[in-house]
Amino acid sequence: MMRVRSASAPAPGNPENEDHVFRYGDLIGVLDGATVPEGFDTGCVHGPAWYVRQLAARIGMAAAERPAAALTGNLAAAILAVRADHGGRCDLDHPGTPSATVCLLRYGGDHLDYLVLCDSPLVLDLGERIEVISDDRLAAAMADLRRQVDSDAELGAEADRATRFRRAVTLQRARMNQTHGYWVAAANPDAALHALTGSCPLTGPDRVRRAALLTDGAARAVERFGLFDWRGLLDLLGSAGPGELIRRVRLAEADDGRRWAGGKRHDDATAVLCEFDESAAPPGPSASAAVAGVGPDGGGR
Repeated sequence: MMRVRSASAPAPGNPENEDHVFRYGDLIGVLDGATVPEGFDTGCVHGPAWYVRQLAARIGMAAAERPAAALTGNLAAAILAVRADHGGRCDLDHPGTPSATVCLLRYGGDHLDYLVLCDSPLVLDLGERIEVISDDRLAAAMADLRRQVDSDAELGAEADRATRFRRAVTLQRARMNQTHGYWVAAANPDAALHALTGSCPLTGPDRVRRAALLTDGAARAVERFGLFDWRGLLDLLGSAGPGELIRRVRLAEADDGRRWAGGKRHDDATAVLCEFDESAAPPGPSASAAVAGVGPDGGGR
């Protein structure tokens, strides 16, 4: 049996949440749309919030049509379907076309299947140890391009801060869905094939007890602020709920403006906690009936 709790909130001052959490049967997902920097074009009449909602719906449709298919295949099918949803009104080859990170977890009765694409990590409690499934290719690409931009500035080529920022965004876009860059759900279905995937048991000594799906706006509680370690994050989600995690992130964001040099002060934040009983039942009608629904922060339907 799987119990699920979730919470999601836009960054303070943002009118729209570009994160999205969804559940279709035994499939849980978290998406994080890429915010468009001010002054940049996307070649698309839609925004990141539209893209994440549309992609979530298409992932659900693919899962309904092929419930046993590989998560990579269903994600690729969903990305391809969203291409058609643009209705021919958008330039889907534009480097700024809407995109999103993807974190998926599928309950299989005696095991879990997972998929992680770009920087929305999955945290697994395996009893004696915590395992974090994290795609660090975006972070590596960003670190490399920062070195490149800083080097240009030292040579006097990009002294103006605004110009340096525009150059950094342009370089990042050029590395999206490229072999030596990073991969994210956008308009190219091949990106799904570059996701991190695997399966974990729900029985035996190495079984998964708990799992957390996070966008980077929630994961910064550990990765940026060091409020606690990953096990502490899972413990907080279990005792106080995902909404409390987001509340503590907001407090840390407001704490000291000097900590924000080189990054967003606030970000949309989403956290999902899945908890599993040890006596997991095999898939079937009875198991499906036992799976609790997603609540906003306090349990099932």
